[in-house]
Amino acid sequence: MKMNQRVMTLDEFTIQELRNYPGATGQLSGLLRDIGLAAKRVNVEVNKAGIADILGEVGKTNVQGESVKKLDEFANDQLINSLGTSIYCCGVASEENEDFIPFTDEHSMNSKYIVLIDPLDGSGNIDVNVSIGTIFAVYRRLSPNGSPCTREDFLQPGNQQIAAGYIIYGSSTMLVYATRRSVQGFTLDPSIGEFCLSHPNLRVPEESDIFSVNVGYYHLYEEKVRHAIDSFMAKDASQKVYRHRFVGCMVSEIHRTLIQGGIFMYPAFGKYINGRLRLCYECNPMSFLMEKAGGMALADGERRLLDIKPDELHQRIPIFIGSKKMVEAVQTIIR
Repeated sequence: MKMNQRVMTLDEFTIQELRNYPGATGQLSGLLRDIGLAAKRVNVEVNKAGIADILGEVGKTNVQGESVKKLDEFANDQLINSLGTSIYCCGVASEENEDFIPFTDEHSMNSKYIVLIDPLDGSGNIDVNVSIGTIFAVYRRLSPNGSPCTREDFLQPGNQQIAAGYIIYGSSTMLVYATRRSVQGFTLDPSIGEFCLSHPNLRVPEESDIFSVNVGYYHLYEEKVRHAIDSFMAKDASQKVYRHRFVGCMVSEIHRTLIQGGIFMYPAFGKYINGRLRLCYECNPMSFLMEKAGGMALADGERRLLDIKPDELHQRIPIFIGSKKMVEAVQTIIR
């Protein structure tokens, strides 16, 4: 009988990567391990949310004007505390906070990286036990080492990201992250409390039979966007049949798309004339990850999303992201 092949933990993998690149300082590897630690703490609370006093709302709204869930607040605190006690991060910006938070101790001010986070994406799904997740983006700071980070450090275009990824809390808990070299997926093994490499060198299929969009807003989308959605609707038996999926959590949508292929669309509509998802906290990190896996991401169906420089921390934007051939097909229709 063949023995099970030993799998690498996140710590072991990042240390091995350091050996492969002798010039690396280890700061990025350490930062990813700190994010993984915070994710494990959040995962514990997610798994017992139904029996702990952590479901529901805390009675206030975030800077987006949205009701804050108790688990949102917990995840936000865990990630900020983990990054704040790290020696690899000089500041963090969160979707839940109005402004960025600089870390002003000596070690933090001498670190190279800043981090942007969506602590708990899809939190509207918490009370109904549907998958939710955490999103993060890592940039090299622009401000001088040894000084507090500045707002400009956080307002870089997505093409300047050093790493990005997400944690999905679902039937299993996974951490997926991209660097400029590759995309790696780790699954949490609860028996040892470690993220283990389970999906090495992830690549998104070039095309698929899945499309994802909130069709409830169909008549509020621009006509050219409706034409793009119509292209996935079979009008007779001779056409290819596409499957429609929509979860209401970007992490879940992107994870399914990364594994199975497809396209996820969140166009502008109604009062969200500039789009609804956040450029800095959601769209940039997911676009970076998708491109590194061989996919494609556009804003408004035309422009490369990663080339857009943010004007503000909480800027919103439309997004079309997923398998390259499917995104290109939508781009052609919208143009």
